[in-house]
Amino acid sequence: MQPLNGQRALVTGAARGLGFEIAKALAKAGAEVFMNGRDRDALDIAAAQIDGAVHVAAFDINDEKPAIDAINQNGPFDLLINNVGQRDRRPLQGFSKSDAARLLDTNLVAPFFLAQQVAARMKPGNAIVNITSIAGPISRGGDAVYTMAKGGLDALTRALAAELGPDGIRVNAIAPGYFATEANNAMTDDASIADWLSQRTSLGRWGQPHEIAGAAVFLCSPAASYITGQTLAVDGGYLSHF
Repeated sequence: MQPLNGQRALVTGAARGLGFEIAKALAKAGAEVFMNGRDRDALDIAAAQIDGAVHVAAFDINDEKPAIDAINQNGPFDLLINNVGQRDRRPLQGFSKSDAARLLDTNLVAPFFLAQQVAARMKPGNAIVNITSIAGPISRGGDAVYTMAKGGLDALTRALAAELGPDGIRVNAIAPGYFATEANNAMTDDASIADWLSQRTSLGRWGQPHEIAGAAVFLCSPAASYITGQTLAVDGGYLSHF
């Protein structure tokens, strides 16, 4: 089945990890996919691994003019996946104000800006999906700014759903749990973390990157036509497991 035939999708942070898997799944579902990232060479390599209508849109989501230019040149888009995220784990007193502002710009302000720009040319039935984190609804020490940003992205998802709903545009989010992506290589190689996840999650394991794909395709598709303002946790049961 190709429920996204005729849809044009922009996926940020698509050169690797969850963004790559989402781009791949959207293309398989029939969408014309524009893969975003800062490294054009990495994007070209990633795009060559995907069957379907795939294009490279290299720009920094924090750089306003190039982002606007890319959206104007490649748009309009029917689907936007705000996937880019940065993490900086350190104690509260280790952050400067500029450190916090930098993470908020990437994890929260940039998704707001891209949604604003893309939604201006969207049509009824189009959709935005923000990739948040289980660090939005829960928290731990040494991760305050990332948690703040992802909690804000959850709130932004609801706010955009309320504002864009009258235009027929749906806005939802996916909150990934522990996924064995390239960015987590050091953690996935640690047997103690695997043992901890075996006790902490209902499914007892790391998520594999391709396991994010179904949720993304679903929320973008007509099958989710009456779903908006929601955050779907794809976490192997982490949030629900005591």
